[in-house]
Amino acid sequence: MWMPTEHEKYGVVLASFRATVPHGLSLEIGDTVQILEKCEGWYRGFILKNPNCKGIFPACYIHLKNANVKNKGQFETVIPTEDSVITEMTSTLRDWGTMWKQLYVKNEGDLFHRLWHVMNEILDLRRQVLVGHLTHDRMKDVKQHITARLDWGNEQLGLDLVPRKEFSMVDPDEISVTELYKLMEHRHRKKETPVQASTHHLFVQMKSLMCSNLGEELEVFFSLFDSKESRPISERFFVRLNKNGLPKSPEKTERQTTLFVDLGNNDLRKDVYITVHIIRIGRMGAGEKKNVNNVQYRRPFGCAVISVADLLTGDCKDDQILKVYTCNTENEWYQIHENIIRKLNARYNLTGSNTGLAVSLQLFHGDLEQIRREYMVLFTRGVAITKKLGFSDIIMPGEMRNDLYITLERGEFEKGGKSVARNIEITVYVLDGDGQLLKSYISAGSAEPPLSEFHSFVLYHNNSPRWSEPLKLPIPVDLFRGSHVRFEFRHCSTKEKGEKKLFGFSFVPLMQEDGRTLPDGTHELIVHKCEENANLQDSARYLKLPFSKAGLPGNNQAVKITKESFWITSFLCSTKLTQNGDMLDLLKWRAHPERIADSLSKLKEIDGSEIVKFLQDTLDTLFGILDENAQRFGLKVFDCLVHIINLLQDSKFQHFKPVMDTYIESHFAGTLSYRDLIKVLKWYVDRIIEAEHHDHIQQVLKAAEYIFKYIVQSRRLFSLATGGQNEEEFRCCIHELFMSIRFFLSQESKGSSPVTQTQAVFLKTFPAVYCELLKLFNIREVANFVRDTLGSLPAVTHVDCPLEAVKLQCIAKTVESQLYTNSESRCILLPVVLHHLNMHLQEQKDLVMCARILSSMFSLIKKDSTETSVTEEIDMIVESLLGILLRTILEITNRPQPAGTALRLQFQDVTGEFVACLLALLRQMTDKHYQQLLESFSNKDDLRDFLLQIFTVFRILIRQEMFPKDWTVMRLVTNNVIITTVLYLSDALRKNFLNEHFDYKVWDSYFYLSVIFINQPCLQLEMFSPSKKKKILEKYGDMRVMMGCEIFSMWQNLGEHKLNFIPAMIGPFLEVTLVPQPDLRNVMIPIFHDMMDWEQRRSGSFKQVEAKLIDKLDSLMSEGKGDETYRELFNSILLKKIERETWRESGISLIATVTRLMERLLDYRDCMKVGEVDGKKIGCTVSLLNFYKTELNKEEMYIRYIHKLYDLHLKAQNYTEAAYTLLLYDELLEWSERPLREFLNYPMQTEWQRKEYLHLTIIQNFDRGKCWENGIILCRELADQYETYYDYRNLSKMRMMEASLYDKIMDQQRLEPEFFRVGFYGKKFPFFLRNKEFVCRGHDYERLEAFQQRMLNEFPHAIAMQHVNQPDETIFQAEAQYLQIYAVSPIPDSQDVLQRDGVPDNIKSFYKVNHIWKFRYDRPFHKGAKDKENEFKSLWVERTTLTLVQSLPGISRWFEVEKREVVEMSPLENAIEVIENKNLQLRTLITQCQARQMQNINPLTMCLNGVIDAAVNGGLARYQEAFFIKDYIVNHPEDGEKIGRLRELMFEQAHILEYGLAVHEKFVPQDMRPLHKKLVDQFHLMKSSLGIQDFPAYVRASPIHFTNGSPRICRNSVPNAISPEGARLTSRRSPLSYPAVNRYSSSSLSSQASNEVSNITGQSESSDEVFNMQPSPSTSSLSSTHSASPNVTSSAPSSARGSPLLSDKQKHSRDNFCLSPRERPCSAIYPNQVEPTQRMLSHPPGENCLPRSDPNLAAPEKVVNPTPSSWSLDSGKEANSQVTECVGKLVSPPVPPRPQHQGSPARNIRSLSPVATPRSPQKSSMQSFTPSPTECHTSGLVSNSPGLSGSYSSGISTLSRCSVSETSGAETQPSDHLLTTSVSSGSDELIRRENKTPPPYSVYERSNSRRPVPLPHSLSVPITTDPPALPPKPHQLRSNKLENDGKRCEQVSRPRPLPRKVSQL
Repeated sequence: MWMPTEHEKYGVVLASFRATVPHGLSLEIGDTVQILEKCEGWYRGFILKNPNCKGIFPACYIHLKNANVKNKGQFETVIPTEDSVITEMTSTLRDWGTMWKQLYVKNEGDLFHRLWHVMNEILDLRRQVLVGHLTHDRMKDVKQHITARLDWGNEQLGLDLVPRKEFSMVDPDEISVTELYKLMEHRHRKKETPVQASTHHLFVQMKSLMCSNLGEELEVFFSLFDSKESRPISERFFVRLNKNGLPKSPEKTERQTTLFVDLGNNDLRKDVYITVHIIRIGRMGAGEKKNVNNVQYRRPFGCAVISVADLLTGDCKDDQILKVYTCNTENEWYQIHENIIRKLNARYNLTGSNTGLAVSLQLFHGDLEQIRREYMVLFTRGVAITKKLGFSDIIMPGEMRNDLYITLERGEFEKGGKSVARNIEITVYVLDGDGQLLKSYISAGSAEPPLSEFHSFVLYHNNSPRWSEPLKLPIPVDLFRGSHVRFEFRHCSTKEKGEKKLFGFSFVPLMQEDGRTLPDGTHELIVHKCEENANLQDSARYLKLPFSKAGLPGNNQAVKITKESFWITSFLCSTKLTQNGDMLDLLKWRAHPERIADSLSKLKEIDGSEIVKFLQDTLDTLFGILDENAQRFGLKVFDCLVHIINLLQDSKFQHFKPVMDTYIESHFAGTLSYRDLIKVLKWYVDRIIEAEHHDHIQQVLKAAEYIFKYIVQSRRLFSLATGGQNEEEFRCCIHELFMSIRFFLSQESKGSSPVTQTQAVFLKTFPAVYCELLKLFNIREVANFVRDTLGSLPAVTHVDCPLEAVKLQCIAKTVESQLYTNSESRCILLPVVLHHLNMHLQEQKDLVMCARILSSMFSLIKKDSTETSVTEEIDMIVESLLGILLRTILEITNRPQPAGTALRLQFQDVTGEFVACLLALLRQMTDKHYQQLLESFSNKDDLRDFLLQIFTVFRILIRQEMFPKDWTVMRLVTNNVIITTVLYLSDALRKNFLNEHFDYKVWDSYFYLSVIFINQPCLQLEMFSPSKKKKILEKYGDMRVMMGCEIFSMWQNLGEHKLNFIPAMIGPFLEVTLVPQPDLRNVMIPIFHDMMDWEQRRSGSFKQVEAKLIDKLDSLMSEGKGDETYRELFNSILLKKIERETWRESGISLIATVTRLMERLLDYRDCMKVGEVDGKKIGCTVSLLNFYKTELNKEEMYIRYIHKLYDLHLKAQNYTEAAYTLLLYDELLEWSERPLREFLNYPMQTEWQRKEYLHLTIIQNFDRGKCWENGIILCRELADQYETYYDYRNLSKMRMMEASLYDKIMDQQRLEPEFFRVGFYGKKFPFFLRNKEFVCRGHDYERLEAFQQRMLNEFPHAIAMQHVNQPDETIFQAEAQYLQIYAVSPIPDSQDVLQRDGVPDNIKSFYKVNHIWKFRYDRPFHKGAKDKENEFKSLWVERTTLTLVQSLPGISRWFEVEKREVVEMSPLENAIEVIENKNLQLRTLITQCQARQMQNINPLTMCLNGVIDAAVNGGLARYQEAFFIKDYIVNHPEDGEKIGRLRELMFEQAHILEYGLAVHEKFVPQDMRPLHKKLVDQFHLMKSSLGIQDFPAYVRASPIHFTNGSPRICRNSVPNAISPEGARLTSRRSPLSYPAVNRYSSSSLSSQASNEVSNITGQSESSDEVFNMQPSPSTSSLSSTHSASPNVTSSAPSSARGSPLLSDKQKHSRDNFCLSPRERPCSAIYPNQVEPTQRMLSHPPGENCLPRSDPNLAAPEKVVNPTPSSWSLDSGKEANSQVTECVGKLVSPPVPPRPQHQGSPARNIRSLSPVATPRSPQKSSMQSFTPSPTECHTSGLVSNSPGLSGSYSSGISTLSRCSVSETSGAETQPSDHLLTTSVSSGSDELIRRENKTPPPYSVYERSNSRRPVPLPHSLSVPITTDPPALPPKPHQLRSNKLENDGKRCEQVSRPRPLPRKVSQL
């Protein structure tokens, strides 16, 4: 049975558990679980990180831990009782674990590894803490280390700053807000600005001396030298080196490393140097031979220096190589280091280029003990400590030193009978009073043990040597008295004996008889003569002699006896001995009573270090004198005591304060001293006002703290001794003293008078007196003393008075004192504190100190304090300070921040402290306080001002910059206080400012505050980790929901006043609803229904609501707010709300519009997240742009997205699309002088200027996109404007630019892009793509495979469909993404330029692939039974024509397909088209060959070979077998004309081949003659196989004529016999849609086909390899298993088509449904017009259309449906009825007119041709048949055409060609008949097409009227050789076409309003 657990509440999972049992809960090792119930070895509970999922798990898998349970029962909370540091460590490591893995994913390797090491370190420390074996101190260190590591990791990972107190996390509810702020600020400041250490230590390690001429041992001395004062500042570090220049004792690191300790900041200057002196031990001269007796001398060697400042800038850890210098003359050795520093080069030389001293130098900062802890290894190995000379900057009381420093300065010696100067060596000894040698008391430097005797270095032949060699004598204090130092002088002979002869000595005693030590300074000692054998052992003999010349009387004979002297400098650093006689006189005052007054007077002149040495003795002396003779010496003793007390205020001696405190508590015995001290102190205070000089009085008041300490201690001792006698007398004296103090404090004075300064001095020391008074008085008495004293201060002070700041400092110390902590005394002090605070805050002075005082006040008030006294205090503070506090925060936050870093930090601290104080006050306020506060306002105006003020302050507190970004804890506390306060104040708002007292400003401020409160980042819990979110919810709940409910409640109370906030609050409320919190959304979304309802009541519609919603949605969603869930919730809630409203329909419309906008905005945002620009981004932007224009009519948003789209195109280098995009904005502007405001990146300018700038930018982009024809039109328009304004300068530039564009058309090559149809199916696609199909314009050189891969990269989750069938509904509704991609061929609009003779291909290529509305895709299939012998009998073709909503190129690289049209084509029609296309190809090549346009004849050779070889092998015969047999003719009587046409084409092909062979023979090179002969032979076989003995008469009578230039007959023409009745209409949509013919496919059939099937299907295996033609565009489908033969479908890449194995690979899929290639001409299989018998799946007719010369359409189809330009981008809903809109548009292409050449080769050749005869009586009206390739259009068929590649094969095999043939003029129906037919056949379709909106911009006029032109037969030659007239220049059509345009506009009534102009943009 399951039982609730009592003690087993919390545990950690020991091993992972898989929930294989029913109701099991899966556990991972390390999870923490809360246990609810237990049953027979099983627990039931949940994992703490996922409390919603409960289950059972084995008890043995859980390690139980102690925990406290809060709220026992269903909602109990478990808190582990372990150490808080361990708890924090565990939770922090869990959070880090997740983020640590993300660092690896983000490739942040450095932080990843560092964090890994820190985590391991924390885990190791955690184990140490959990074991529990650490000492208290060690535990403290470990916790400090842990918290430091945790803070480092949190900072690196951007986590929150954790407030801590003594290493433990602080609960914000347990401390006041001000205390929390201090903790946060302290940790933040510690993190930001590390405290600069005031103490530094220099680490030195001697490595080696690198020198080539070593061979002697060396002594190296390091020291610090102050070049500014020319003195050493440290002791010396001494290292001995061996003969190799390495340390003699390498195993003893303390002998080669040292730490120069206790360096101050002042010692790290540029003029402080490390000096190195090197002494060699050996022969006198460096080059001398070794002495026989091997005597060693210390001789100078070299010196090196380096500045300490250099160590601060460089990397000190690297070894330093110091250059070593030698002295030129030994006389200068004593100052060689100074010469090197001063760079006196003449006095020293470099020892050698390869000589150097290798040392390691490093600076450490901080306390020495801290350095020991941090660098334990350094100190463990051993390091010598080198001290500073003298005391450090701070003298510690326990420091024990007794060091005497003696420097051997110089000497003056006589020659002593020598001819040369002596070589003098000094030997130093220390001897005691008995003359015994004191051993080991001479130190030459640290790191080496002290010596018993010391030998100086020797200067060669120098009777005035200067050594400057320092020594340290660390003699104990007890040995100092009677000891002396003896200096013996010897001459060192350089003779072979090398003896050292004693010739004199000096000595100096260390202490005088009166106890004073040897004074500091330089001493000139007497050199006493002596012989070598003199006995100096008996020191008593010479100690009676004088030792110093300074102490000799003037007539002393010793001075006359010797002229020799020896100088030393001494310096004593002792904490026990003194050199001062005055100090000794004072201490021995009883021995000389008459000197007391003099000694007391001289005390002030004694150095402070001497006084603190004997502090206790001095104090005993002073109080002894006071007790024995107070009347006489009382004042002087008091002054001496004041001097000593103030001496301890000095930073150097401040650490001796505890010594004095200890003296007072333990050693002071002056029981009666208090009377004299009070008396003298009162005497000084009473004299303050009258005194002229206040310096001494101020010194007395500075010492007031310790004076009161002595007074209090003396009185306590007296009371203990007497049992409390004279208590009243003492109290009376204290009261009188304070009355005197209050009197002098109450004095008012101007400026900084002496009295004011004295008042300030007293106030600084006064708070220190409180604690002393509390020892004798109760707390209320002391509080009254303080209150009265502070209350006596003058109320009015002057601006420059220094007393103000000091007054606040005094109050601050009072508030921080023990006195204020007690609630009993606090209620006495609080009024006076508040009074002074109020005064200062009113004047906004000393805000830093005011903030400090307030912080201290509120720190004492806990959150849950319920004491009555606390409530009363809060009442007083609220009444006195709340208003001024709010005003202060407003003022300081509105001030500009100071420039300096320090000032700015102080400013931020002050602001933060005031904010913390306000929050602390508000958090302590209860219902009663709020009620009293609101009742305190006398009128509503005051209440209104207060509410506005506090709401404004709250908005400031919510700002991001108020606290550092990682202060989440502080922000949450702030928000909790704000929402609590707002809930209280909202009642006041409802009660006082509704109905007739309604105040918009207050309500607006309230709503604004609520909105920004909900939207602040620190409350967006969704962004936090689960653990952080859980903690916040447990402590505070979701404050957003609470505030949202309050907003809704307040909104409901507004009633009719809601109208005041419509539409102003729509945007803010919408922002709130976008917060991803379901409860908040459910509360806030209904407000929009309320707004719609009230707006409907007011104005009858809610257009304002709709407009505001739409405007705000765009900006908010672009910021990342909102999601799909919100869209659905918005839709469902509001639809449900408006169900019963009368305005339901309009409401549904609004909701639908907003919902659709959200769909597009969400799609847009999702697309923009991707880094690179892709089609998805551009397509999404186009969709949104269209939506803003067509559905929302939001002009400004429309223009903004135009520019966003423009930027995307520029980034993707889609320059043509960028130009089209910018034209959208250009169209909205006119050539007017209307001023436009500054907008986006445009300055304020006129509309003309902006349009000019746009024109130039668009021209530039058209130029970069190689769309020069469009740029020319804009150049002309701009030139017209310049001409109008007579701006000839710019006109000239524009004309030159136009000319350059013409040059580029003729000179530069342009690539023709591929086009691809893409279907996006499935619900996972964005809205603008979902279940739609598009045609995309590919990039340069991009083929199908590359395009397919690009699309799959853009949609990585998409599935490529392996067929081209239209998908069914299951695909449409699937929760997936399906892509269907295949290539399509463009169907260019017809235009005359494509049919002109002599028009270069550079020009024609543009019109083939630009302004394309329609695209075609062909699929061959077999209908009925397939004939295996001849598959052509059943080979049908399904042709799909796709019509787009806009032409390509345009504002996007892809546009949606608006209409699909499917037509089936019979086998016979297919055969006719294939042969026609092959004939056309042959003509083109023959023409190029004749005109010598081909660089070589290979293409013609290939084509002839392919056709002849395929025909010989049975290609044409297959057609004969299929269509010329009797059965077929009988069964298909309707195909009679078509069969005749096929026969004619076959004969025509043979005729062309014959002529082609003749041309080929003329140009074929010699090496290809055998091939030509073979072709001729095969051609004869071909004719015989076709049964052609001779050509028919009409063929023979019409030899082929090739004129110069391109043929005038379209290559895609199909004879009318194919479809005499069929008609299809084409609607022109945009003047930018230039007509262009289709291009030819490059895939052809090869003559190498090895079997009948390959002949029939036209597969080629060798042509590409043999002739190396240009590669064709790839058109392979997505599926290799569903594609037909590559030559049938051209779906294989060009490389595959040239593969020898291709036919084998593709045979199995020949019959499959396949993708249409791009290489095919527009149609190789299907004609444009169809028989009535053909099945037309979609048949769009036209109305009132004129014929057009479209090579892809039959004559009945060539009609124009004029569709004027519209402003919209989407499917059209508007038309233009204005005739004038057609003016200014250009119809003709920008091609200059070409003059007619009378002597053209075409005329000459044509004159030789015989007259043509009709082919049959039935066709007498047709023109004569002239199968001349001149009549064919050559574009796309030349050898260098990018659309041409592969082999040339017979027309029979070319099933994959996609060109469409036209009907001849003879077979064309009359135009009026065609128009009638077209109108009657599809009026419904026309209506639909007329409603379609064309592209918004066009360079050419769409409604271009053209006369009907009969189309000639494809093989006929026009009667005249004159080319048809070129169309007029576009600018001429502006006026010429008005009439026709007007007529057309009347015929097609499509009203189109003028485009709206953007008034301000």
